[in-house]
Amino acid sequence: MEMEWCVSMPKVELHAHLNGSIRVSTLLELAKAEKGDIDFSEVEHVIVKYERSLIEVFKMFDLIHNLTTDHNTVTRITKEVVEDFASENVVYLELRTTPKRNDSIGMSKRSYVEAVLKGLRSVSSVDVAFIPHNEDSKSLFSSLPTITNDKCNGVARKRIYVRLLLSIDRRETTEAALETVKLALEMRHLGVVGIDLSGNPKVGEWTTYLPALEFAKEQGLHVTLHCGEVPNPEEVHNMLDFHPQRIGHACFFEDEHQRRLKSSKIPVEICLTSNVRTLSVPSIDVHHFVDLYNAKHPLVLCTDDSGVFSTCLSKEYKIAADSFGLGRREMFELSRNGVEHIFADSGVKEDLRNFFNSVAKNMEV
Repeated sequence: MEMEWCVSMPKVELHAHLNGSIRVSTLLELAKAEKGDIDFSEVEHVIVKYERSLIEVFKMFDLIHNLTTDHNTVTRITKEVVEDFASENVVYLELRTTPKRNDSIGMSKRSYVEAVLKGLRSVSSVDVAFIPHNEDSKSLFSSLPTITNDKCNGVARKRIYVRLLLSIDRRETTEAALETVKLALEMRHLGVVGIDLSGNPKVGEWTTYLPALEFAKEQGLHVTLHCGEVPNPEEVHNMLDFHPQRIGHACFFEDEHQRRLKSSKIPVEICLTSNVRTLSVPSIDVHHFVDLYNAKHPLVLCTDDSGVFSTCLSKEYKIAADSFGLGRREMFELSRNGVEHIFADSGVKEDLRNFFNSVAKNMEV
């Protein structure tokens, strides 16, 4: 499959961690400017490396965590991440991030999310729709001709819907998790559509976050869970009992879990490169994508952390095509079907369906 075709195809990204999607050039710049504990000479080779080992991947996560601590940096990363996804024809993006508190600089969970929103507002190179409107408002793609890019005054201008998911970190207490859910509810009108549970999968207990997740569900927020990232059959069982709207990864599933997943039709966010790099699957040729795809289970290809794993969504589609023998029509259908699993309202879904249908004719799929 040609990379150019994968780039030109419209795509939907539903599992992208904001800070993990940082540009390498930005991370280099931030690390170089850091006056604190970071020795640039010790981290430079890890930042510029393309295929990182598992140890180096975790070094990258630690480095990003240490460098993305102020409002301006969060705003900048948000702006750049949206621009990067839009540049490869991602037309709908759900960004997930853990609201951070940093008392030393006066950062609260709320001000952190406000810095993210400022980043969305500051994108000028593409048209970004992140605040939900009523059903009658003009659709983002309704005025587009049947090509992927709208040529306006001779300049290609891309358009993208962006929605936010606030993540509960597995290290947090029940109270902290509830605080994140309440913040999401307060910021619904600004494009926050759901809650994610993420963080170190070896940390924490399911019962700690369950009250916050149940509260989110009761209040009509969508919920997606990192599920089965490590062997933990009891937790996988409890998560499937909870019946979230989506799950991410689903790598360590026993036969019983696979059966329950397929009967539940819970969509799975598949992150091929991430799963191979973190050794969650031994190799791409034995990835559970094949089993779920052949069973016609709802799934969507995603990047997870494009900066850390040196990937992009177009590359994930190319890997799927090359590894599993999918043709252009199958790839386009896989992308188009992702629209059905987004957390945005029905108006956005309808707009995206119409857009994909118009592009399908143009791309002859």
